[in-house]
Amino acid sequence: MAWLFLKVLLVGVSFLGCLYPLVDFCFSRDTKGQRPNFVIILADDVGWGDLGANWAETKDTDNLDKMAAEGMRFVDFHAAASTCSPSRASLLTGRLGLRNGVTHNFAVTSVGGLPLNETTLAEVLQQAGYITGMIGKWHLGHHGSYHPNFRGFDYYFGIPYSHDMGCTDTPGYNHPPCPACPRGDRPSRNLERDCYSDVALPLYENLNIVEQPVNLSSLAQKYAEKATQFIQHASTSGRPFLLYVGLAHMHVPLARTQLSAETWGRRPYAAGLREMDSLVGQIKDKVDRTAKNNTFLWFTGDNGPWAQKCELAGSVGPFTGSWQTHQDSHFVISRKAFAYSTDIWGSPAKQTTWEGGHRVPALAYWPGRVPSNVTSTALLSVLDIFPTVVALAGAQLPRGRHFDGLDASEVLFGRAQSGHRVMFHPNSGAAGEDGALQTVRLGHYKAFYITGGAKACDGSVGPERHHEPPLIFNLEDDAAEALPLERGSAEYRRALPKVREALAGVLRDIADDNISRADYTQDPSVTPCCNPRRAACRCQTV
Repeated sequence: MAWLFLKVLLVGVSFLGCLYPLVDFCFSRDTKGQRPNFVIILADDVGWGDLGANWAETKDTDNLDKMAAEGMRFVDFHAAASTCSPSRASLLTGRLGLRNGVTHNFAVTSVGGLPLNETTLAEVLQQAGYITGMIGKWHLGHHGSYHPNFRGFDYYFGIPYSHDMGCTDTPGYNHPPCPACPRGDRPSRNLERDCYSDVALPLYENLNIVEQPVNLSSLAQKYAEKATQFIQHASTSGRPFLLYVGLAHMHVPLARTQLSAETWGRRPYAAGLREMDSLVGQIKDKVDRTAKNNTFLWFTGDNGPWAQKCELAGSVGPFTGSWQTHQDSHFVISRKAFAYSTDIWGSPAKQTTWEGGHRVPALAYWPGRVPSNVTSTALLSVLDIFPTVVALAGAQLPRGRHFDGLDASEVLFGRAQSGHRVMFHPNSGAAGEDGALQTVRLGHYKAFYITGGAKACDGSVGPERHHEPPLIFNLEDDAAEALPLERGSAEYRRALPKVREALAGVLRDIADDNISRADYTQDPSVTPCCNPRRAACRCQTV
């Protein structure tokens, strides 16, 4: 009970300047040593082609491109799912959604979150003596014990879910403003409306709502300030730290910020990229000034771009999922071989298992440890962050459960060139049961037992189609996923039994594992609200 009281005391302190003296006072300083610090930055809805280092057409990521030149760039790196909550749950547990229980997104009214019997990366490092902080989007449950302060983070500052899940006074692009719609009006997210039926978007500092609605135009700078303050406080404490930053960028709404007129003369998405790049640059600069040689910084994304947002969505680069969209002339051959009609449309990006949905940019930076200006083709995943960080911290993986990620240290330090032999991409909303494993990556082959397109910019949705035997693409020759292998070809016949064996193997392993079930029930009473007596739960900004 004494420990619980101390925990509540710590997380209840909302002013940053007061928190860290308490943390430093309440824990032993005998962990001072050479264990590395970790900064994990997770962008939201960022496209593989949004980084200039990946795609020459992009000119808006100078800081990230510099980080790529000073560190390692991964070109075959993947989100663990193609939508928000499952991808984040996998980052923090090293386990697929079929194991950790998070197979689709949580809502504003969700009672549950990431199951409490799942151990997070923050909990592992906290128990190993690390100071732990989280800035930004959480989206793994906000009610009761699902709040980040009770999932291993000593400090939290951010929004508990996506920043389009509540109204704001500074809506930016693709989001209507507060106040809430007049009583009796039907809920709507039509962009032409001048009201929004949900409560205002809350900003938390630890357990307290400090702003509702959030001022989106200043949010990026607040995140930068809180992140740099955390790094400073943690560094001066003499203890190693973990900082996890869940950016609002590049998810809609794209905020109208106080950037220069030159920047806003560009299209809104490009301006948003520049703001994200600046935020990351500020965090990296702080690391360089305070703990450069002993801090591992990892930048990646939670899933691909949200294509239905049209000009407010990012670039998938060359990973266009052309079989789905019919933008490739090879479809005529494919259609003849597989006897499909021509009504396969929709987006091959976020929510799908096409490459554009889960192949994300990834950079690793650690001067003196991670070699500079290196491009890695190793097949890696967000799932690998958990076991890699645990190993580098000298901590132990939680017992009694299986992990889908691997320790990528040898790749990071330039001593190995390969990562996973097999990877599985869970269904993420476009087709099939959420979380089910029906897309298999095996070396440079990728097999689809199900396909479907998410809602596209033109409003079209690709129908769900089952494939038995599966479609198999050779990504080495066909990054656009335009033309599947002919089922009668020798190449197809060689790959198929290996795909079947890999899929059967992971399903057996999951069946034998200690798996969790997330609580997806909803109750309006758990909606974050700092002042229920006011419209949209509005409260004064602190």
